[in-house]
Amino acid sequence: MRSLGTTGVRVSNLCLGAMMFGAWGEPDHDESVRIIHRAVDAGINFIDTADVYSFGESEIIVGKALAGLDRDKIVLATKVHSPMSGDPNEQGNSRRWIIAECENSLRRLGTDYIDLYQIHRPRPDIDIDDTLSALSDLVHQGKIRYAGSSTFQPSQVVEAQWTAERRQRERFRTEQPQYSMLMRGIEAELLPVCQRYGMGVLSWSPLAGGWLSGTFGDGKENTSRRSAMLPERYDLTRPENQAKLAAVIELQKLADEVGLPLISLALAFVLSHPGVTSPIIGPRTMEQLEAQLEATDIRLEASVLDRIDAIVPPGRNVGGEDPGWTPPAVEQAKLRRR
Repeated sequence: MRSLGTTGVRVSNLCLGAMMFGAWGEPDHDESVRIIHRAVDAGINFIDTADVYSFGESEIIVGKALAGLDRDKIVLATKVHSPMSGDPNEQGNSRRWIIAECENSLRRLGTDYIDLYQIHRPRPDIDIDDTLSALSDLVHQGKIRYAGSSTFQPSQVVEAQWTAERRQRERFRTEQPQYSMLMRGIEAELLPVCQRYGMGVLSWSPLAGGWLSGTFGDGKENTSRRSAMLPERYDLTRPENQAKLAAVIELQKLADEVGLPLISLALAFVLSHPGVTSPIIGPRTMEQLEAQLEATDIRLEASVLDRIDAIVPPGRNVGGEDPGWTPPAVEQAKLRRR
């Protein structure tokens, strides 16, 4: 168990991500529930989902699993932000939507409180104080225990912390960024910022979207569902993906040398950073879960971490920037032109 930032809450060193339960992954609810129960039996007490995962279905499945567990022993996290319909007000980080969608998530999850309610992505056009005030009211009402952010930039994390202090709001106690052996950009600034503010970090995609699952490399053909859904991220004619493949081949050689599956090396690497509380694993099958559970007791020697640094330099992302969120000023040309 590890401390979730400075909250005093103790969570398992792996967090079970529920994105692949439902239409986006495993459509069989009973099998998904069995996977969740197996994870809990293995010692995981931390479960993360989101309203948008299979548009509410993931939360419903997690709720079914919770019905067969001791709810008070589970640290339950979910998120709000993404569009849930064509209605422009059923999305985003507004006070109106956060309060309404929290009620929807509570209903789908079959619980009367959420331990960690996270803002899934930033919205620079919305006053962060409006977002924090809504979250504060939900904390005071007992509907959520803590608030967190996901995929916020370092400056946005700092702005939220300062706003909470000045306006006497509940502050973000956690951050959920992407982090893996291939995506190390957050080491430069975001992780130190989170450490400075005593924030827990539950990092997503420790297997880099499947690149570190062992299915990539010389003579291997990637047949993952993710590669079928997002082919541009795995198209080996693109230079950024060629750079990822070259790094993966070297990391696989290192894993073979130290006698570990690449999956275990990848998870153990993320677990080794003092700023990370729990990497989020996202199994679709029982077999995938079992393969990832093996990493919980692995501690990498400094010499192995040095070798990883030599393949992927600290603070660098291989193959481009984090695809999880692009600032509007970069994505929209109209914001850069008079």
